[in-house]
Amino acid sequence: MRALASKDRGFTYVGLLFAVMLIGLMLTVVARVWRTTVQREREAQLLWVGHAYRMAISSYYAFGHRYPATLQELIADERFPEPKHHLRQLYPDPMTGKPDWSLLLTPNQSGIEGIASSSQAAPIKRDGFDWVDTSFKDAKCYCTWQFVYYANRWGAGVSLPSAPVDTPAPPSTPGSQPPGTTTAPGVPLPILNNNPAPPPPSPPPDSGQN
Repeated sequence: MRALASKDRGFTYVGLLFAVMLIGLMLTVVARVWRTTVQREREAQLLWVGHAYRMAISSYYAFGHRYPATLQELIADERFPEPKHHLRQLYPDPMTGKPDWSLLLTPNQSGIEGIASSSQAAPIKRDGFDWVDTSFKDAKCYCTWQFVYYANRWGAGVSLPSAPVDTPAPPSTPGSQPPGTTTAPGVPLPILNNNPAPPPPSPPPDSGQN
């Protein structure tokens, strides 16, 4: 009887250990899923905040063709009698929770043309970015997600530059537009008639009879 009781206690102890290990494994999986979910949400916030900063820098540059010297100027642009607000507030870095952005300066170090996260963590998102963020693909860390506004660089900034002055205009289709005339996008051209109507016939000669 004592041997059977001892054997039962041994099975109970092994079963308890197995249950503890199983619960620990489940908690580990749940914690990992939770961390992944939180990181993905922070990634989405980083993209949103980064785009907001880039658009604010673009708006600041549009009024005066120069970059802001500080991020504070995006909130209150004092270059005008009534300050302009290009950004609602200075958002912190979602990956660190602090306003510790890496500031990306212009080549002459006179202004801020973009920001980047200071986090060295590896991103979960590897592909599927917007065309303006294609450089983020397969990035090693969030610090390489650089939200930069290039004023006059094709395909690298938010807005596309206009065509150079010396660039010839595309050929027009016959009858659509006379040579040497252009129009702004969205402004319709006047309707032209390349086949004018013949002049009205002259009245018959007066025969002198009423």
